Amino acid sequence: MLTDWNENRARLVGQAMGEPEYSHANHGEDFFRLPFRVYRLSGAADQVNLLVSRTVLEGHPVHTGDRLIAEGEVRSYNNRSGVGSRLVITVLVRSLLDAGAEPDDNRLTLAGVLCKQPNYRQTPLGREICDLMLAVNRKYGRADYLPCIAWGVLAQRSARLAVGDGIRLEGRLQSRAYTKLTEAGQVKRVAFEVSIMTMELVETEPAQMN
Repeated sequence: MLTDWNENRARLVGQAMGEPEYSHANHGEDFFRLPFRVYRLSGAADQVNLLVSRTVLEGHPVHTGDRLIAEGEVRSYNNRSGVGSRLVITVLVRSLLDAGAEPDDNRLTLAGVLCKQPNYRQTPLGREICDLMLAVNRKYGRADYLPCIAWGVLAQRSARLAVGDGIRLEGRLQSRAYTKLTEAGQVKRVAFEVSIMTMELVETEPAQMN
């Protein structure tokens, strides 16, 4: 989806890890949550949540184990239930196709503005990391807030950015398990973030775009 110069496209090739479960209704349309697994080249797997409308599922029914190509947009919302992660990331699916023999793939193209100051740091082993929060406009004045992470040289470049800078990036949506200490004890949770592969600055004024 392109909104002025903002861009939000996702293409995932992988496997359905369960049956679609009802999530919610919006503007008269029912939506279903579908757990979806995509393997990286390293052999590690990311398990992300797809959000699929009843209309899309009627055109392409899905069952556990199906290999699929899912195309759509990355979405975020704040979880106010107090259970699980505060920021929930999903992929809103616009189309589903059979994957056949196509290998797993996890590809995002995003363009938006930074809405928080970049957080640069190093791991105990000396790897450079920079955390970014990207705001990508939707139509009708809403936006998705997407946590992104850059490594190495990209982390160095990211650290020099400022709030309000426009960037366009390509990357993947990855899942990361972690343990959170709560009043009830340790709780295992999963966070989602965009791992940046390439990045470039863009002008934030639509009139200046080619």
